[in-house]
This record gives sequence, structure tokens and C-alpha cells, in this order.
Amino acid sequence: MFSHLDKLPADPILGLSALFKADTNPEKVDLGVGVYKTAEGKTPILGAVQQAYGRLCADEGSKVYIAPSGWPGFTDAVAKLVFGDDLRANLGDHLAGIQTPGGCGALRLAFELIAYAKPETTVWVSTPTWANHVPTLAAAGLKHKQYAYYDQATASVDVEAMLASLGDAQAGDVVLLHACCHNPTGADLAVADWKRVSDLLLEKGLIPFLDMAYQGFAAGLDDDAESVRHIFSAQPEALLSYSCSKNFGLYRERTGALFVKGTRADTKDALGTNLARLARENYSMPPAHGAALATTVLEDSDLKASWIMELSSMRDRVNGLRRGLADAFVREGCGERFSGVARQTGMFSLLNLTAEQVAVIQKDKSIYFPSNGRINVAGLTDENIPYVARAIAGVL
Repeated sequence: MFSHLDKLPADPILGLSALFKADTNPEKVDLGVGVYKTAEGKTPILGAVQQAYGRLCADEGSKVYIAPSGWPGFTDAVAKLVFGDDLRANLGDHLAGIQTPGGCGALRLAFELIAYAKPETTVWVSTPTWANHVPTLAAAGLKHKQYAYYDQATASVDVEAMLASLGDAQAGDVVLLHACCHNPTGADLAVADWKRVSDLLLEKGLIPFLDMAYQGFAAGLDDDAESVRHIFSAQPEALLSYSCSKNFGLYRERTGALFVKGTRADTKDALGTNLARLARENYSMPPAHGAALATTVLEDSDLKASWIMELSSMRDRVNGLRRGLADAFVREGCGERFSGVARQTGMFSLLNLTAEQVAVIQKDKSIYFPSNGRINVAGLTDENIPYVARAIAGVL
């Protein structure tokens, strides 16, 4: 049965990590895997999460399964964080939520739900989009099309091209949108543009699906949720996948959630039970530990305040690195070519480089990032920014 299966090439990003570790160059820089790093190159456990862990160690009395819906209180706590108290109350039983194994699990479960409800659905994704979006929707049996999004020349969203390409979508199609901190470009829609997109979705009968993996990394928790709140207020149906990997630092705990807004007054029960069935068929029960930690933080006012301060520091660090890199490019004679880096948000930027230029930078300077030019800004430090800018300027 399996003898015809050959070894596959390494994942384009994870494979870079192995090459980086094997590199003996003392000046090497890892700008590949999308995790937050301190100035020392570490990905720490947040202090609020560590305190929550101590409480769990003292109080948790069993490792028995939790329900498919998730750790008690988790989806409610995340829903309040994302939607805010007023909208959460207004949505009422029109909103169904379920805990998932990370943001990837939320995406897969959502695509499974879409395929079950309407198998012929087309999902529209941005050009470009996160590398795992299309494989995940395809694995659920769905087809996709692309809508215009990023303009390399301006390092920003081409809203007019985006709206024009979505004009070809058909009623009932799903449009996958990055709620904030677009991956891989770092270019987000402005608030006014979100209204234009929402109006088009409503006019054409399209269903928005927002992927939110970086709440708090752009401008702040409430500011970053503005897009979600507008869409879920204006649209009769909507989906949201949510990840706690970055903003809680719970990468390996696989902590996420999926929310679905429906038109029926019993959406919470109708879709909630369907989601639980799909979860049961896919992975049975969700992991408990990360959700228990996040819930403990969000339900305790002191821990939540501490977490918000830590998240703010992380955001300020990344934004400072963005400005530092943009300034370094100017000093290296690149002019305004990479000025967009300072205006973008989140951990990623898509540099206007060819695959050949990226390969030279990796070979000659031991700076590692994917061939499409996407860099993890959080992998920079004040010390290595001049080296990185000089290496990139050297291949132009």
C-alpha cells in the first residue's frame, strides 16, 4: 500500500530552521519561523501565563477529557475579548463557539462545516495569503479562487483591485480575510476600507470568514478587533477562526477557537452541535492545558492586566524594530524601496526580493527567510538590523 510513497521535500519554512541550526556563522540571523522573540532571541513564557500555570498545578485535580465544546469558560472569555461585551450580548444565541486545536484546527473545522453545509462552495483567498490556508481548505474538499490584495510597489493593500476582483464572486461564496496583521505581507485594510469590503459582501451575498491570529500585535486589543466587530455587526452570517499562539505565547499548547454567526435564533445550539460532531469525527476532544491557562488569565483581573501590559511591550518592540529596519535601509541607500516596512503591522513583512536574491543572502550572509521574501520582523534585534539591511541592500 505505501511502497510507492517517496520522501517529500522539507517544509519551506520549517526546513529553514534546520539549516539555521546547522549554520556555524556567528552572525547568522533567523527571520523564518513566525514566533515572537526577545532581544536575546528567546520565545518566553509570558509572566501572566506562568502565574496561571502555577494555579493550575495547585488546583487541577484530574486529566479527564473535556467536552468537545472546550474548557469551561474559554470560548466565552475569548468571545468577550474579540467582540466586546456589547456586541457579544447583542449576538446572543446567534453566535456558536467551540474550542479548537490551535488556529489551524479552527480553520480546518470551519472548512469542514462549510463543506458539510454546501460542498460546492468556493473560498476566495488573498494574493498572497498564509501558506497553509489553501492546503487546509483543499483537504476539507473545497475549491478556491484568489482576489487581488497586495501591491508590491506601494507595500500596501490595493483596495480598488481587491474590490474589483471580488466583484466576480458569486452569492454564497466565502471570502477569507485576515482580521489584522496580514500574513505574509503585514499590510492591513484601513477602517474605512473594511466598511467598503463589508458593503460589497452584503451587496453580493458573500460570507466573510475572518482569520485572527495576532490580536494585540497591530495597534491594541480593541483596535485590532475593529474589523471583526464591524463584520459581525453588519453581516447576517460570518465566521472567525482565532489563535492564542502569538498573543498568549501558547504555541505548542495548540489553543484556538472557532465562532460562527448564523441567522437563526437557535444558531448556538444548531451550529454548536454540528461543530461538536465534526470535532468528534476529526480529533474527538480538544487539548485542555492551553485553554485552561488562557481562561485563567482572562477571568482574573490582575492576571489580565499583567498580560495586556506584556502584550503591549511585545507590540511596541516589534513596531520599534520595523522603524529601525526601515531607517537602516535608507542609510544603506535603498531610498523609499522598503519604507512600507515601518507602516505595516504584526510580525511579518514581504520584501520586494526575488527568490534568487534571497538565496544569495542566505548563502553568503547566513540570513534565513523564505524565498518569497517574507521576513519575521520579531527575529530582528537592534544589533543585527544593520547587518541585515546591508546584506539585503547588497543584492539589489
